[in-house]
Amino acid sequence: MLKKKITSIGNSWGVIIPKVILDCLNINPVRDEVTIEIEPDGIKIKKAKKEEN
Repeated sequence: MLKKKITSIGNSWGVIIPKVILDCLNINPVRDEVTIEIEPDGIKIKKAKKEEN
């Protein structure tokens, strides 16, 4: 488990995700998008599936 503080980012708040976690999940922050779901006890962030034409 990793504990992180919530950080002020402009008029919003955010959590910085370490590169090692993005690498483990095969998420490229430049190329990929994520989905964010609100759950009763937290937030779930997942790599978005690519849409095929």
